[in-house]
Amino acid sequence: MSTAGVAAPGTRERLLSAAVELIEDGGYGAATVIAIADRAGVAAGTLYRHFASKEELFVEVFRTVCAREEQAMRAAGEPNGPDGAGGWLQTVLATFARRALSNPRLAWALIAEPVDPAVDAERLAYRARYASVIAKGLRAGIASGELPVQDVELTAAALVGGCGEALVGPLSPLAPRESAPPPEEIVAALRMFVARAIGAVVS
Repeated sequence: MSTAGVAAPGTRERLLSAAVELIEDGGYGAATVIAIADRAGVAAGTLYRHFASKEELFVEVFRTVCAREEQAMRAAGEPNGPDGAGGWLQTVLATFARRALSNPRLAWALIAEPVDPAVDAERLAYRARYASVIAKGLRAGIASGELPVQDVELTAAALVGGCGEALVGPLSPLAPRESAPPPEEIVAALRMFVARAIGAVVS
């Protein structure tokens, strides 16, 4: 495919991409300033012309990747679709889990790896954003009579937290991969957990 007329990524974008690739390979510890700059093809000092610190770069990486995950969750349809709000909620959280399990090192960095306070604050902010997606489905299900009346915000936060915590073990770089359940088995168990947690009818 011809690339004529296509602008090359700017330095800032190359630095962000390099940081994501390194985190996917070895977590935040692997994404040193020198390694990021080397992979982006620039001098180490160049990073500080685009980001005030490595922490600021990591915050931007976190925002970029989590925004992509939020978009994938929102693309899972609508709660008033043919599967109803209960089915939609299961699909949304299954999408989150399936994507995490397909890129475990990056997902571990996003969900559980110890990080600087600014990055941890961003993690909490995105958990709240994910919970707002879930709350939308809960409200739709309650309004239609499909789901029982419940504290929407509490249930949404519990679902996001519970699903994230359930993935910590399977995603951990310290866990032996050969002993982990198959990804689809984990996803199926999470779907069942979600259905029971929201009060949906389980067939």
